[in-house]
Amino acid sequence: MPQSVAGPEIERLIQLLARMPGFGPRSARRAALQLIKKRDTLLGPLAEAMRVAAERIVVCSSCGNVDTSEPCTICRDQSRDASTLVVVEDVSDLWALERSGAVSARYHVLGGVLSALDGVRPEHLNIDRLVERAGDPAVKEIILALNATVDGQTTAHYVTDALRHLGLTITRLAHGVPVGGELDYLDEGTLSAAIRSRSAF
Repeated sequence: MPQSVAGPEIERLIQLLARMPGFGPRSARRAALQLIKKRDTLLGPLAEAMRVAAERIVVCSSCGNVDTSEPCTICRDQSRDASTLVVVEDVSDLWALERSGAVSARYHVLGGVLSALDGVRPEHLNIDRLVERAGDPAVKEIILALNATVDGQTTAHYVTDALRHLGLTITRLAHGVPVGGELDYLDEGTLSAAIRSRSAF
């Protein structure tokens, strides 16, 4: 077993960084060393930003987004299309759609997907609140922007059944060949979805 080369405070910093997505033990050590080298310009401000974030971040009771205000910035934005609700699995998906600028609607974060393997059942997700929001007369369309995985598609079917009685238009994201994609590098599932979702040219 290798010996520690730094004090417990630094080792704890490395261990916490290693828990972050995309970080392993080596990259966590490099990041920790960089933070330590730039204590005044990076480590101090980062620690303060994290302290403030930990105190102020809340989950929006309406849509499930994370923000420092309740309701969140997106729910307060009156310029958004209130007739459309975009249903996503996680806040990271909401942020990805926002970065794309492809839609200016309201969102609903489920907080995960149904998974028998992981024991995630409907009551663990934010589905009841979605049905409640979808019942608003202003809402006309639900866009299911869920991942094209088995669990994502299972969740999409469940949500569709839960909303069917409202008579709304329910759509999903197109699946298939990505922009700039080459057919030779795509898997069979993606190619099959692209053929099924073909459109007029």
